Amino acid sequence: MTISNRSSFSKGSLTYDAAGDRVGRELAGLKELGKWISQTFNYNEIEPVLPLGYFANVLRLSTDIGLAISTDGVGTKMLVAQALGKLDTVGIDCVAMNANDVLCVGAKPISMVDYIAISEIEPEILGELAKGLRDGARLARINIPGGEIAQIREMLREDANHGCSLDLVGTCVGTVHLQRLIVGEKIKPGDLVVGIESNGIHSNGFTLARRALGLVGDAGARLSEYCPELGHTLGDELLRPTNIYVSEILALLESDLAIKALIHITGDGLLNLARVDSETGYVIEGPLKPSPIFSMIRHSGNIEDAEMFRVFNMGTGFCVVTTPDDAPRVEQIVAEHGHRASVIGYTVNDPQRRIWIPPHDLVGSNHTFRTTTEKPPAYPQRTREQL
Repeated sequence: MTISNRSSFSKGSLTYDAAGDRVGRELAGLKELGKWISQTFNYNEIEPVLPLGYFANVLRLSTDIGLAISTDGVGTKMLVAQALGKLDTVGIDCVAMNANDVLCVGAKPISMVDYIAISEIEPEILGELAKGLRDGARLARINIPGGEIAQIREMLREDANHGCSLDLVGTCVGTVHLQRLIVGEKIKPGDLVVGIESNGIHSNGFTLARRALGLVGDAGARLSEYCPELGHTLGDELLRPTNIYVSEILALLESDLAIKALIHITGDGLLNLARVDSETGYVIEGPLKPSPIFSMIRHSGNIEDAEMFRVFNMGTGFCVVTTPDDAPRVEQIVAEHGHRASVIGYTVNDPQRRIWIPPHDLVGSNHTFRTTTEKPPAYPQRTREQL
């Protein structure tokens, strides 16, 4: 179970939480939710295999087969789509945010249902949303057997500039052999982290990005401006659909490679590495080069590196932890499916599960990055038992 970011801004540089208070509130909120939700685990014989907090949970259907399940939405990226009157791609984002999470337990996504909340039924708008859902389903190799449309004008604020208001959420399921469940428990110090490129800011951090780029209020004109540094309009950049990593990850899972962890880099950025079931830290000494939109957001909002790496994916959309011997083949398979990938770091023994990013003098833990002068752990010598 996770909480989507909502923003509060301090003076000077922009942040998602003023004076660090929000991180504590988020963790307290998760603890309170988890206290009650976890009590439902034994309400029937199909019990969850994993604790709360992973990218997806898994229900044991039989001795061998598990059903992975995850849910997520598009968030305030929808406001950009509404401002431009372009709603035919956000369905891809909805599929991506859910299918990519299901992959993280080693599962094959198979199906998703959607929930559309709208202030006023508009057939044309629903048709545009459905086009994106169809395109996302094709890329993720899933079907969409049903869903729900809720007209709730009393709950959604009408927008005088863009007409009806709406939200889009999905719930995806997948299948996994329980003996092949991947949650990170086999990670050893000295394993390598292969990063797969993102496609811009994906579907996270839009509240901060919109404020930094001056997109609060009637932003249609600003979004339609051509940006030389991007090579297209700002709106086109922000509406780039989230990459769907199903084809390359399924190819990796079908190989004989040692795939030890799969991590979807969404809200919290590279801090997501710490969500796996392993008492290891990560030294990201060669992060992938982020696209120009991240520099625009950083400079426009005077945002510190620690906040940028906490909120955004910063160029890395998905990570694979594997052995040094198998890393080149992981890179090759990903490239064969049209995405750039390279080794960005390595794992170290660290019960605190910290993430170091030496090129930016950052170290992260407990949902937060901070600047540091501390040198990260060196690449560990691997013993015969660790190989």
